[in-house]
Amino acid sequence: MNKSLLMNFSVDKTNKKINVEREFVAPLDKVWAAWTQSEILDKWWAPKPWKSETKKQDFREGGHWLYAMVGPNGEKHWARADYKTIKPQKSYSLRDAFCDENGNISAGLPGADWVASFSDKNDSTIRVYTD
Repeated sequence: MNKSLLMNFSVDKTNKKINVEREFVAPLDKVWAAWTQSEILDKWWAPKPWKSETKKQDFREGGHWLYAMVGPNGEKHWARADYKTIKPQKSYSLRDAFCDENGNISAGLPGADWVASFSDKNDSTIRVYTD
């Protein structure tokens, strides 16, 4: 890994926000695909030894991604991400929440609003900002 690439992670407890900035040495279209296509997301989204397993993804404004975090013993924790806005290869926003395996949001459990922004730093480095 190139240690000179940006990786910032900050927590603003007062405003209940987490900000992550990350640089990748890759073409923008490949980084965009890694964040928006379930067959690629499932390869990296979950922290090891967990894995991500997509049941359904409809990446469009008004669409959603229904996925499970699958534990090393096969246990599944379901989540649903509802896409709000999409500006191809620039940004997207969503609402993420815990749910059941059919996508029914779990009442009483927290959710989160996400904004992922993508920008070219140069020909080969992409910055992704999530808030």
